[in-house]
Amino acid sequence: MAYTTTGGFPLAGAGTTPPIYPTGSASPNPAYAGTFIPILWSTKLIEKFYASTVLAAISNTDYEGEIKNKGDTVVIRTKPTITIKNYRADGLLEIERPGSNIIELKIDQGKYFNLILDDVYEVQADLNMMNMWSDDAAQQFKIVVDTEVLKTLLGQAHPKNMGTTAGMISNNVNLGVTGTPLQIVARNPAGTAGKIEIVDLLVRLGQVLDEQNIPETGRWVVIPAWISSQIKMSELRDASLTGDGTSILRNGRLGMVDRFTIYVSNLLPSGTAAGLAAGEWVIYAGTQHALTFASQINKVETLRSEMTFGTLLRGLQVYGSKVLDGKALAQAIVVPG
Repeated sequence: MAYTTTGGFPLAGAGTTPPIYPTGSASPNPAYAGTFIPILWSTKLIEKFYASTVLAAISNTDYEGEIKNKGDTVVIRTKPTITIKNYRADGLLEIERPGSNIIELKIDQGKYFNLILDDVYEVQADLNMMNMWSDDAAQQFKIVVDTEVLKTLLGQAHPKNMGTTAGMISNNVNLGVTGTPLQIVARNPAGTAGKIEIVDLLVRLGQVLDEQNIPETGRWVVIPAWISSQIKMSELRDASLTGDGTSILRNGRLGMVDRFTIYVSNLLPSGTAAGLAAGEWVIYAGTQHALTFASQINKVETLRSEMTFGTLLRGLQVYGSKVLDGKALAQAIVVPG
């Protein structure tokens, strides 16, 4: 599919955008004309559950205000590293002109939805379908954006914060790689080669961040649900290890472990769809300093259709994300042991 670009944002080319009302468009299945007729169907809908999103908790939005109204790129300047030299009496002083890296945050991603509610169906329906649709769309936006941003983090950590020889100082921390991931068990691997306890994994992630001098405050780790279950079955079920008054086995709250606030997400990259081997999962750890996110447009609007008797409901979110400092991000590749 060919695209042209303006400022890095993809634009639809010839043949990429379908007509607004294409001939022979497929009808909804089942057709909502009959789904909400009061004399046939209950006014109570089956509750719909959504995947938990974590992007707001693990990223910063420091630069969102600068790009909210105009522009498609924020140029971010980083602090230079100053060289400290040895002083000698009566010696000449070397002059240094500090330089710093420039990082560009581009607003080059966009998602939308575009729906129509025909007047005849709106009159016949006994539910406010516009509200129902917009509520669901808001949740779907968060899920889609979370999924894509989490996938872009894969491989973006500092080289010494991932792999089999992680650790800026020690160079001996194994965090797994695709093909030879860490096999994670709840407890007592009993000397089985390649298997480690979940507590050990969390300690390893903490160590590589420590060796990069990352502050202890504000650390987070994102894990899949099966890792969450292993934590509850591990030695951490003892309340004294987590500092809580009640065991996590009883209250189900993971809280903080080894200075990490733990978030559970089903949207983490996994398997061949993410470029990993089948059955593999990635786990991320870090601080908000590692990742920035900015949303430039977040709009939902209604308007009357020009082609038929109905109301259009459409929404748009334009955004961008960037890893600012890979030193504040760590990753592990794991499988259930």
